[in-house]
Amino acid sequence: MIDRRDLIKLSAAAVLSAKAASTHRFFTEEEFTVVAQLTETIIPADEKSGGAKAAGVAEYIDARLAEAFEQRERDEWRAGLKPFVTVSASDRPALLERIAAHEKNPSTPEDHFFITLKNATIKGYYTSKIGIHDDLDYKGNILQQGDYAGELP
Repeated sequence: MIDRRDLIKLSAAAVLSAKAASTHRFFTEEEFTVVAQLTETIIPADEKSGGAKAAGVAEYIDARLAEAFEQRERDEWRAGLKPFVTVSASDRPALLERIAAHEKNPSTPEDHFFITLKNATIKGYYTSKIGIHDDLDYKGNILQQGDYAGELP
């Protein structure tokens, strides 16, 4: 027979192991996988720099949503991800392309979600080391020389 102290120890161990298994702060494992695939589709790796996956864009979005002040923002992400979670992984790029075709004139919730996803992907990528240094060739605070080195007096 298990006494109360052993039961509490077992419960605490179960909670700790469950937290250790899930490294995501907002997304479920399935949602995180979908976000990682979608962001990599938006900014794929190329010969110059790593893509959204290498830059940790899905982790950035996950952390931002976990700390979001408004519950509405988190609810919109969950609702927007639902169509992508329900289709197979091989069909997601086609769904993304169909939605992207309406980007200039968004009319459906999926269209608005795509704009939100794209903006978050771009912000996450270009605030990462890979986006800033590898893709934009940012060299830091150095003297700029060449044809245009800023406005001179």
